[in-house]
Amino acid sequence: MTLAASFEIHYLQYLDEEGRQVREFPQALRDPAALLPLFKRMLFVRAFDSKAIALQRTGKLGTYAPSLGHEATHVGIGASMRSGDVFAPSYREIGTMFERGVRPRDILMYWGGDERGSDFPRDSDAVADFPICVPISTQCLHAAGTALAFKLRGQPHVAVATCGDGGTSKTDFYAALNSAGAYQLPLVLGVVNNGWAISVPRSAQTGAQTLAQKGIAGGLHVLQVDGNDLVAVLDAMGQAMERARSGQGGSVIEFLTYRLSDHTTADDARRYREDAEVKAAWQREPIARLRTWLTAQGAWSEAEEAAWKIECEREVNAEVDAYLATTAQPVEAMFDYLYADPPADLLAQRAAALALEQRHG
Repeated sequence: MTLAASFEIHYLQYLDEEGRQVREFPQALRDPAALLPLFKRMLFVRAFDSKAIALQRTGKLGTYAPSLGHEATHVGIGASMRSGDVFAPSYREIGTMFERGVRPRDILMYWGGDERGSDFPRDSDAVADFPICVPISTQCLHAAGTALAFKLRGQPHVAVATCGDGGTSKTDFYAALNSAGAYQLPLVLGVVNNGWAISVPRSAQTGAQTLAQKGIAGGLHVLQVDGNDLVAVLDAMGQAMERARSGQGGSVIEFLTYRLSDHTTADDARRYREDAEVKAAWQREPIARLRTWLTAQGAWSEAEEAAWKIECEREVNAEVDAYLATTAQPVEAMFDYLYADPPADLLAQRAAALALEQRHG
């Protein structure tokens, strides 16, 4: 038989699990000063994540999706975007959202049940971004539509969406990458492969050898990346963003990382994951390996990290205070943001809720 087509999936890594450099860094990232601010922001994300879990455990926050272990992927994606680009997140990429200008208090408001948490600051890059999306992979289609709008308008912007390993099994993901390939759209789909789709392991999710290769069917550029290596994330995203911006089409990037926490605060991962697996994953986590490299370069120290963690705690606590001090919306607000012209049954419910509030007010 004649060979109709063949393909290869390339894997990108610069820092191994021990924080050792395994290949020469891209020119723009060789100076530790270029990575240090991002490393500090990774530490901030972890500090916030820990505080958010504590708030949920004490009844001050609703169900929350931790990002422990994803810091390099999330921060790297956000740092690679520009003003005018649009991000369509799932529900875990708080590091990316922070890079875009979303405030910690906004994230807390969202998970605290206040829709105003999705009203991002008007003066931030996130002003045009999509809100947190809990339905799996529907945000990929939102990003594809945005990318089509950029192309039709002749705008030099890129739409970026993220989903998990389980999200790549959804028709929404396939439809987004197919349209991106068919129309040469400026779209980057980041697959954050953290090993688990709640309790479903990657091995049971798909028969594909890699998740990156799913983009080949749509004619997109594809790459598998060590998602715990900030340098690799930045390089892969930088190339994909430039390719999209210059009219060379979209990309699917698979970021290999691990969910060190439970899926959400409503989950208990001990029911389906072996302790040995999690313990091994801690040896690959992103902050430790970048810390090792920065320290070896003389760009970071234990004293500097201790001081920075104090600053992170101060800033996080200030954001928590702002969240807790936010005045609750009136009861009718739950009815006011879905329809421009609400149906009669919803208006009746709104009137009933107002009457009940007035009676017990």
